[in-house]
Amino acid sequence: MSQQTARRGGAGWALALTSIAGFMAALDNLVVTTALPAIREDFGGAMHDLEWTVSAYTLTFAVLLMFGAALGDRFGRRKLFITGLAVFTGASAAAALAPGIEALIAARAVQGVGAAIMMPLTLTLLTAAVPVAKRGMAYGIWGAVNGLAVASGPLIGGSLTEHISWQWIFWLNVPLGLALLPLARLRLSESYGTGAPLDITGTLLASGGLFGIVYALIRGNIDGWTSATVLTGLIAGAVLLGGFVRHGIRSENPMLPMRLFRSRAFSAINAASLLMFVGMFGSIFLLSQFLQNVLGYSPTEAGLRMLPWTGMPMIVSPIAAYLADRIGGRLVVTAGLALQAVGLAWFAAVVASDVSYGAQLPALIISGVGMGLYFAPAANLVMSSVRPSEQGIASGANNALREVGGALGIAILASVFSAQGGYGSAQSFVDGLGPALWAGAALVGVGAVAAALLPGRSAAGKADGAAPAAAEERTPVGV
Repeated sequence: MSQQTARRGGAGWALALTSIAGFMAALDNLVVTTALPAIREDFGGAMHDLEWTVSAYTLTFAVLLMFGAALGDRFGRRKLFITGLAVFTGASAAAALAPGIEALIAARAVQGVGAAIMMPLTLTLLTAAVPVAKRGMAYGIWGAVNGLAVASGPLIGGSLTEHISWQWIFWLNVPLGLALLPLARLRLSESYGTGAPLDITGTLLASGGLFGIVYALIRGNIDGWTSATVLTGLIAGAVLLGGFVRHGIRSENPMLPMRLFRSRAFSAINAASLLMFVGMFGSIFLLSQFLQNVLGYSPTEAGLRMLPWTGMPMIVSPIAAYLADRIGGRLVVTAGLALQAVGLAWFAAVVASDVSYGAQLPALIISGVGMGLYFAPAANLVMSSVRPSEQGIASGANNALREVGGALGIAILASVFSAQGGYGSAQSFVDGLGPALWAGAALVGVGAVAAALLPGRSAAGKADGAAPAAAEERTPVGV
């Protein structure tokens, strides 16, 4: 249990500050996607450079998220929240001022570090400030704000790119961050966790392994899949990840205890989440460029046309939560992943250099409904798959794997795209996009199979019954 100093600003301030900070971190996952053509026009660069402008953020965010939560538990959550927010804000300014693609990628990586420290602490700080009876409502508002960030990311990025400049997708964070910093210092109360040892070894193994594999996937079509660079990345990455698994088995206080994966429920929902984000992030990365580079839409128009997909969860998620209560989360999540796979397959089937928006719309709506059915029940399935005392670790692991899925998805689908097509012409882009979308649909389809392997409702119900007892004991990490 955490210890808290005297309250300063109360629940209202905590909810406002943590929600805005969470909005900033979640927004930067997808806000850059509709700005990619403008960034490429300004800085040049090939597909692999654009991949890193997104993946540098998601990868550092993923591998450091659980470490950031542990830092806050040990050294003070408010103190580390402010530190993460300062890093995120400064890196956003650096991204806006970047003179070239390399500097932009480096700034995005530092942004991810700041988000990884800041984001998991938004929930722990909110929990410390809000009375138990009102936490459900507070979590709901916090989650809705984060969902709005994901939904509006492509539209906000497109509007700022078109009407001001792409640099403003990063400048947007600076005044918000500068306003939040003193308010967080004055209005949030300090709190601490258990002070468990930091798992530096596990963090280094996971970071190095994932970087090696993502780097190899991105460089595969450029350097050749049998080149020394690519093979070194794949082999070294696999070895380091194997070391991470071994560390998780043998270490006394690992970042991610491998014993959790003995649970079929935990393994299945995390596999499903990873594959969902592989297909979703990789597809959005390519489709946002297709709408502009091939179909000729402006950045704002592209963002608006993505809303039936990215915005649909705002409508569907409450329905999904109701259905999960009635028929069980397994069926709802499996249906959501299956619909996401169908949506991507539909898009792959109709994509052409002159395809109308009307022909695209069913695929976008089906994908959006699928995403909405997945999100709300997935969180409950993660929390109910482990003991109450391990819910914080389980939630952090799931969120980290989702971010890893995003980075891998961009690398894998862009690799398929580059092998089959390119930027040379509209038809060349379509030639690469079709196979990439089919690959994304197949991977999400495998995720649906994984979700179908979740235990039945009766087993989940027993675990759900223990979940409320954990509400005060451990707070979920991330979104």
